[in-house]
Amino acid sequence: MKRRQFFSIATLGSAALAARPSRANQAPTARMRLGTQRGPTTDAMLSYFARHGVEGICGYPPSEDEGGDWSLELLSRLREQCEAHGIALDMVQFPFMSSSYVDRARRRAIMLGDEPDRQREVDEAGAIIANCAAAGIPAVKYNLSMLGVLRTDPTPGRGGSSYSTWRLADATEGPLTRAGRVSADAMWERITYFLEQIVPVAEEHRVRLACHPHDPGVPPAGFRGIARVLGTVDGLKRFVAIRESPYHGLNLCLGTTAEMLRNPAEGIHDVIRYFGERKKIFNIHFRNIVGRRDDFQEVFPDEGDMNMVEVMRTLQAVDYPYLVMPDHLPRHDDDPGGRQAFAFGYGYIKALIQAVNA
Repeated sequence: MKRRQFFSIATLGSAALAARPSRANQAPTARMRLGTQRGPTTDAMLSYFARHGVEGICGYPPSEDEGGDWSLELLSRLREQCEAHGIALDMVQFPFMSSSYVDRARRRAIMLGDEPDRQREVDEAGAIIANCAAAGIPAVKYNLSMLGVLRTDPTPGRGGSSYSTWRLADATEGPLTRAGRVSADAMWERITYFLEQIVPVAEEHRVRLACHPHDPGVPPAGFRGIARVLGTVDGLKRFVAIRESPYHGLNLCLGTTAEMLRNPAEGIHDVIRYFGERKKIFNIHFRNIVGRRDDFQEVFPDEGDMNMVEVMRTLQAVDYPYLVMPDHLPRHDDDPGGRQAFAFGYGYIKALIQAVNA
């Protein structure tokens, strides 16, 4: 090669390097992974997850009992079963702290404030945290709810599907639950009682606790006599501040959070930035809605009011590092188990993670 040609090529190479954006000025590389919380955690279901690119799950021990067997031995076997399929067991759920309705739940002493059962449930939750840590399971998700997921009649959707719907104006309150009237102050007392005892246990064992918001929010006076203090963004901000800890945060359901907002398409990004920059998001339910607070439909992720591509970019911008899960997808008679709908959700999320990381 002639000396003049060498310098010409070297100069072009230097110019190309200079023109290439510095990684220091680029958005952080996405560490998000595709997840799910679908059950049961069986070999057949794990194979289904693996076929659709799922990388980590919230798993469920095989028990019909709300208490169940949450021993170290069982949790360890569950983790090994997942790993045999190439899937990480990233979290489990407290068995007696789901989103179920209080009158159908056998155990709800923490939220009912009933002693001595309340303290026994708190102690049991602490034991589950310790067993998760010993089994190598880094997170637990849970709900602090008594009304479950409130909905009115479903509405028709694309392809003959059915959209889960909430229209406050159409809702009938009905009688009080067995909890009676529960004010916002009483709810905060019960939530604080739980957090003050359980967050130190999570810190000791380094297990993240991810709480799901109330779905949906209701008027300040409550619904069926019960206030839903985790049904507003301000309520969630107060919640994470009760006991400051890197192990106390949210299972941030984007659909549920959108249901709190008057303008979800714009407001969701501020919510993600607020909690994401404070490292308070430990799990994401990636779902979309049409509508706003008090009047919405749960739809497929590509047809709602939120631009989910931009939502994923905002998650990347705050360096969110955990699972992104589909949730509450529309139903159809041809898909009674929801596997078609969730396969769509898995592919959609996987593609967006790859796109923002391109």
